[in-house]
Amino acid sequence: MFYYVIDILGTIAFAISGVLVAMEKKLDLFGVFIIAFVTAVGGGTLRDILIGDTPVIWMRSSDYVITIAGSVIFAILFVNQLKYLRKTLFLFDTIGIGLFTMVGIEKGISADLIPIMCIFLGTITASFGGVIRDILCNEIPVIFRREIYATACIFGGICYFLLIQLPWDGTIPYISAILIIIISRLLAVRFKITLPNIYRNEK
Repeated sequence: MFYYVIDILGTIAFAISGVLVAMEKKLDLFGVFIIAFVTAVGGGTLRDILIGDTPVIWMRSSDYVITIAGSVIFAILFVNQLKYLRKTLFLFDTIGIGLFTMVGIEKGISADLIPIMCIFLGTITASFGGVIRDILCNEIPVIFRREIYATACIFGGICYFLLIQLPWDGTIPYISAILIIIISRLLAVRFKITLPNIYRNEK
């Protein structure tokens, strides 16, 4: 039940981030729903295909489609209350990657994958919905820019596998890793920490 709740919360966060991007691009209602949908389930769909867990999760349970539809309606109705649109988008996107990284890692553990592959799976789950969203909205995906994004997912995943070595209750490392990912990205943006620039002639 705990992991299911985390999965649903991540779906809500990413669906709302998709709505905000789509509304910035002034898409119609169908376009808004499609962008919200691919943002919320794109990474999880790729994850499930990679580990052979088919049909993919949103096809096995209507909860995800209902959750996305509800999130779309909520975001549209209250978009005027979601002030500072870009900051709101950033916040929901950051929460989404924290939650979905751990959902992906848990899936990898269930599939008996080694830790490094679990971390990769978690990063794919967290990042690729946003990649599809940005491509469809004609933006360069955040994961391909210098921002700390996928790096935060990887760092959080490493911390999780270190924390589970300690004699703690299982939920403590899980929640701690989610917070580490979210806080890492928030701090990176706050203090303008980016990956090294490989283009020497550009600042």
